[in-house]
Amino acid sequence: MDSALANRLAADALLVAHAAFVVFVIAGLVLVLLGGACRWRWVRNRCFRLVHVAAIGVVVLQSWFGIVCPLTTLEMALRARAGDATYAGGFLAHWVHRLLYYDAPAWSFAAAYSAFGLLVGLAWWGVPPRPRRRGVSR
Repeated sequence: MDSALANRLAADALLVAHAAFVVFVIAGLVLVLLGGACRWRWVRNRCFRLVHVAAIGVVVLQSWFGIVCPLTTLEMALRARAGDATYAGGFLAHWVHRLLYYDAPAWSFAAAYSAFGLLVGLAWWGVPPRPRRRGVSR
């Protein structure tokens, strides 16, 4: 496999992973709220909830400080190494890219991410995770 193809495939894989991260953050909140209403025990799993809060927390902090997501930076570097001047991937990569990257002022992303982060925080309070069991060593 030549270097350009390897870089292009790595960039596509990274894009899919990035999309999975976005789905986890969005679907995680929807499932927590739905699960709270339906009394699903798994949505109160402390580990799941901590990872979910951390995920949106990183996104919010990056937007506040104007930091470009490292996944985006790495994907674009791989595409540049592959010689792709514009976004040129397979079908899936093209559509995932169009869903994830769109033009808007930076403040609008910071506001949207912050509002979503606030919703995740409210969900923590409204549908709290199960408390840690005492006497359980890790």
